[in-house]
Amino acid sequence: MKGDPGGEATRRPTGSPGDRGHPADGAVTQAPSWPRRSLGVLIGCLTALFGALHFLAVGIVLGPFLLWPRSRPGALDVLMAGARRLTGLERNRRSVFFGDRFPEHYKASDQKLLRYLAVRCYTGLLCAVVIGLLGFGGVLAGLTANGAIRGTLGWGQFLTQVLLGGVLLFLDLQGLYSLAALDTRIARECFGPSERELLRHRVDELSTSRAAVVQAVDAERRRIERDLHDGVQQRLVALGMLLGRARRGRTPEQASALLLQAHQESQAVLTELREVTWRVYPSALDSLGLQEALGGVAERCSIPLRTRFEVGAALPKPVETAAYFVVSESVTNAAKHSSASAVSVRVTLDGTLLTVRVEDDGAGGADPAGSGLTGLRSRVAALDGVLHVDSPLGGPTTITAEIPCA
Repeated sequence: MKGDPGGEATRRPTGSPGDRGHPADGAVTQAPSWPRRSLGVLIGCLTALFGALHFLAVGIVLGPFLLWPRSRPGALDVLMAGARRLTGLERNRRSVFFGDRFPEHYKASDQKLLRYLAVRCYTGLLCAVVIGLLGFGGVLAGLTANGAIRGTLGWGQFLTQVLLGGVLLFLDLQGLYSLAALDTRIARECFGPSERELLRHRVDELSTSRAAVVQAVDAERRRIERDLHDGVQQRLVALGMLLGRARRGRTPEQASALLLQAHQESQAVLTELREVTWRVYPSALDSLGLQEALGGVAERCSIPLRTRFEVGAALPKPVETAAYFVVSESVTNAAKHSSASAVSVRVTLDGTLLTVRVEDDGAGGADPAGSGLTGLRSRVAALDGVLHVDSPLGGPTTITAEIPCA
């Protein structure tokens, strides 16, 4: 069967969005050979017969018990026990002969299992009929060829038989192709999330990420307002008071001392204002790139910071921004709260996945649900990335962000 879609699920992941990149939840890179898939189709016809016999036997033996409400639960248990064994057999058949890999954690409902088994019985038995017709057509083709060789069949009759046989062969092969595609589709929907479930999960994920981003932006605005109000504004008030006292100074020496204090205070204000602007958005990120911006983080860090930057290609601006803030916030938290004496940062690009790893030797115990880490997680999730926090008591604390660049 040329182009048998039985290998389609081997190329398309069957897991959820959060399972990307793992063979156990996704796809096999190389589809099995066509003889192996053909054997799987033939075995599928046999398993479909078993399923039909199961439904027939249960319908005959347990039909009255299924209709009576009091005995229905027990009869359904018997029905589902056999259905689970048969669907497990179908799952193993898809894995062995078609190379499908389905998510282990996904459990289909009883209703979905029964629906799959019913459709599988129909498609499997119909596939057996189509294969039987194909074999019967092969016998007729042999008889027609034999008649043409012996001269008992005229050329007009022979050409008519060849034309009709070619049309029927095309329809037969197309039927096998379509049935194999349907078998692949219903298996993927039963043993892994269906297209509708994946779409619903994606919509929920995007809604959650959007709400989290809005909350993170509001929290960032409040933090900026607090930094300006409690830091820069208070220093500017002190600077104004010093200048006022200098103007009212009675002696040149007193005015000179106050002006010196005012000059020192203005330098402190500029330093703090520069820190606030860097926390809002570093201009070096646009003009010099991520590596130079991380160098600025190292210069402003109060503890030793070692950075390894292993990125050999240009990164999208949103990815650079997210990576910068992951490093900046993680390093700031390590310096302020973890009593760390050293921090290491490693930024690597593997294909289209950027990995940012920040590790410190502090006391650990960081709360993944804290406002700072929650904001980082929302920022990374907005780009379809994930943030992992490993911070046992006693340390070390490791924060890893994986951000896709495609």
